[in-house]
Amino acid sequence: VEGCRNLFDDKAEAVLVIDVGGGSTELSWQVRRGDGYDTAAWMSAPVGVVTLAERHPEPESGHDAWYEAMVADMGAAIAVVEVDAAVRRLFEDGRAHMVGTSGAITSLAGIHLNLRRYQRDRVDGLWMTRGDCEAAATRLLDLGPRGRAAESCIGPDRADLVLAGAAILEAVQRLWP
Repeated sequence: VEGCRNLFDDKAEAVLVIDVGGGSTELSWQVRRGDGYDTAAWMSAPVGVVTLAERHPEPESGHDAWYEAMVADMGAAIAVVEVDAAVRRLFEDGRAHMVGTSGAITSLAGIHLNLRRYQRDRVDGLWMTRGDCEAAATRLLDLGPRGRAAESCIGPDRADLVLAGAAILEAVQRLWP
C-alpha cells in the first residue's frame, strides 16, 4: 500500500489497492482519516494469474465462457471478505477508486494505450475507467493466444497469463463498483 500511496486521489474517501501476483491477490481497503488513510480491511486470496491460468487452461474455442469461468472463480475467492457497509457505500456512491499494481494490470494499461512496447512512464499512474479495462480485456480475448504473444506489451512469456490477470481485475470490479 505504501508504495502506491502517491497514486491515491486526494478527493477519494476510500481506495481499494489490488496487488495481483502469480499465486495470490492481495486487496487492501483504505479509508481516509484526517490527512491520511487507514486500513479498513485486508485480504489475501490464494488465487493469482498462475494459479487461475492453471485451473482454467485456455480452450480451443468458447473463450467467452472460459473467461467468465475465471472471473467467477476469482469472484468466489474474494466474496468472503468482510468489509464494513459504510466502506462499500463509498464505492457505490463513486467516492472511492481502485489502484492496481502488477504486471497483469500494467499489461492491460499498455494494451489500452496501444503501446508498441511497454513504457513505464506512460503506464505508471494512468487512470482507466472500468470500461477501458473491459475493452482491453475484450481486445486480448479477440487476439487469441498467438495475437497476445505477438503484442510487445505482453510477449510470449505472459500471453497465457494476461487474461487471468484481466479476469481477476474484472471480478474485483464487479464486486466493488
